[in-house]
Amino acid sequence: MILGRRLQERRQNAGVSLEDAARTLRVTPLTVRRLEKAEVALKPLYVELLLGKYGADRQEIDEFVALAERANEPGWWHAYRDVVPSWFSAYVSLESDAAMLRTYEPHYVTGLLQTHGYARSVLRGGFPNDTEDELRRRIDLRLRRQSLLDKPDAPTLWVVMDEAVLHRVVGSDAVMRDQIDMLLAAMELDHISIDIVPFAAGAHVGACAPFTYFRFHEPELPDIVYSEILSASVYLDQRADVVAHLEAHNRMALLTSSAESRALLNRLRKEYS
Repeated sequence: MILGRRLQERRQNAGVSLEDAARTLRVTPLTVRRLEKAEVALKPLYVELLLGKYGADRQEIDEFVALAERANEPGWWHAYRDVVPSWFSAYVSLESDAAMLRTYEPHYVTGLLQTHGYARSVLRGGFPNDTEDELRRRIDLRLRRQSLLDKPDAPTLWVVMDEAVLHRVVGSDAVMRDQIDMLLAAMELDHISIDIVPFAAGAHVGACAPFTYFRFHEPELPDIVYSEILSASVYLDQRADVVAHLEAHNRMALLTSSAESRALLNRLRKEYS
């Protein structure tokens, strides 16, 4: 995405039209547009030819080509491609590079904060036909994603979840107790915030599908919102869509407080003892 936006900017600064750029590559203008929007992989040769057309010097071309080669390298999650739906692999990539994540969860604890036992029960319920090996690999992927929060430059994570999440017994009382302990421990970390919308809040703006908002360090990358249904997902980067989800997240967070959320977790932990 970064490379595509930089190529678009370089083309526009050089005064080269999409049609002229397309003739350089012997492709259609639509293909060039898709390259700039990161809808298809950028071949290093294409990058070199385009930058030559745009009047770039050798050093700039080499830097862009190196970035293109890096962009085409598979991420660590590629090893799990047999158990990762194609529509979810982009999520893992965005998550790995995010500076900030804000998520709303009406059904389950967010994957980044799940214990092994909780993750196993959730994934077994979601993929009932998996073999034990497939289930193990899904669990491994989910837990490996959590290492993101242990990095020195870990992103900030702000979770808003419905109280219903904590009443849905996933696995067993022991699993739920361990999961609540993990949430309480996470709340003590400076870069993690957890707000639980109580039943008493009634109907609210977020009573819908779960979603995650991503913000990145790189100025070329737009803020992105991800949401999913049973067998597919949607990635939104239009400003109006992103703002609508951010406003919903803010409104839900105002329905509770950290102290109230912590008290609720402690009360429910006792119920699962």
